[in-house]
Amino acid sequence: MITADSLPDDVATLKALVLAGHAAQLAAEAKARNLEAEVRARALLIEQMKFTIAKLKHEQHGQSSERASVLEQLELELADLEEDSAEAEAAAQLAAERAKAAKINVRPFERQRPARRPLPEHLPRERIVHPAPTNCACCGGDRLHKIGEDVTETLELVPRQWKVIQHVREKFSCRACEAISQPPAPFHPISRGRAGPRLLAHILFAKYGLHLPLNRQSSTYAHEGVTLDVSTLADWVGAAAATLMPLVEAIKAHVLAGERIHADDTTVPVLAKGKTRTGRVWTYVRDDRPFAGHAPPAAMFFYSPDRSGTHPEAHLATYAGPMQADAYAGFNRLYEAS
Repeated sequence: MITADSLPDDVATLKALVLAGHAAQLAAEAKARNLEAEVRARALLIEQMKFTIAKLKHEQHGQSSERASVLEQLELELADLEEDSAEAEAAAQLAAERAKAAKINVRPFERQRPARRPLPEHLPRERIVHPAPTNCACCGGDRLHKIGEDVTETLELVPRQWKVIQHVREKFSCRACEAISQPPAPFHPISRGRAGPRLLAHILFAKYGLHLPLNRQSSTYAHEGVTLDVSTLADWVGAAAATLMPLVEAIKAHVLAGERIHADDTTVPVLAKGKTRTGRVWTYVRDDRPFAGHAPPAAMFFYSPDRSGTHPEAHLATYAGPMQADAYAGFNRLYEAS
C-alpha cells in the first residue's frame, strides 16, 4: 500500500513514478480491450456456426414458417454481434495506439475476417489524384519523374437528388387566322398527378419490395427536405395500382394459358390495429422450360386474409390442366372431376 511517507521527496523520482503508473494503466487498458475483443470474436464465431447449421437444416428439410422465423432471428442476432465485435476491435486498436504512443509494446487484437469481395466493376469510377511532392524527400532535389502509382479504391454513396421537372408548352398565335397552337400535354402515369414515373416506381418498390410502410417513407422524404403526406403517397399508390392493372391481367392470362402450373402458398405478416395478424400469399407459376417449352416463365400472386380453400378455387376458376401442389387439403376440390 502506498502512503505519503513511502513516496520519495525528489520531484524527478515522483514524475518517473507517475509516468510508470500511467504506462501500466495504458498497458492494462490495452490488454483488457484485447481480451474483450477476443471474447466478442469468439461469441461471433459461435453464432456464425449456429447460423450456418440452422441454414443447412432449413435447406435440407424444406420450407417451414417456424424454421424460417428462427433463421431470421439468428440472422438479426448475428448482425448485432458483428457490430459489437467490430466496435470492440476498433476500441482495442485505439487502446494499442495510445499504449504505443507511450512507448509500450502491446499488439492489438485482430479477429479473422472473411475475404473481402472486390468492388462492383459496373460502378463508375471517380479518379482523385493527390498532389505529388515537388522535391525529393531524401535530397531535396526537384528532378522527379513518375515511375508508377498506387490506387486504393473506397466505396462511396452519393445521396439521391430531388428535382422538379418543368414541362414548358409554348403557345403560338397565327397572325393570319388568330388560331392558337400548342404542343399536347406530356404523358403522366397518374391523371393530373405531380409524381414522375421514376418516383412512383421507387415508392412502389419500397412499399412492396422492401416492405417499407408509407409512413416511414414519408418520414424519410421529410428528412430530405421533401414533404409528402402519407395520404398523398397512398393516393399515388392506389392510382398506380389501377394504372398497372392491365399488366397484371396480362400476366394472369399468360400464366393460366400454360399447359401446367405450380401452386403454393406462404404466410405473410399483416399489420393490424394493436397487433400483427397472419395473412396468405398464393403463388401460381408457369414455367415450361423444364419441359422444352419456349414460353417465358411468369408468376401471379394473390393475397387473402386466411387459408381457406375457397381462395385457390376462385383464383383458378378459368384454368383447366395439370397443377403441381403440396398436400394442403384446400387444393383437394380442384382435383375433383367436374
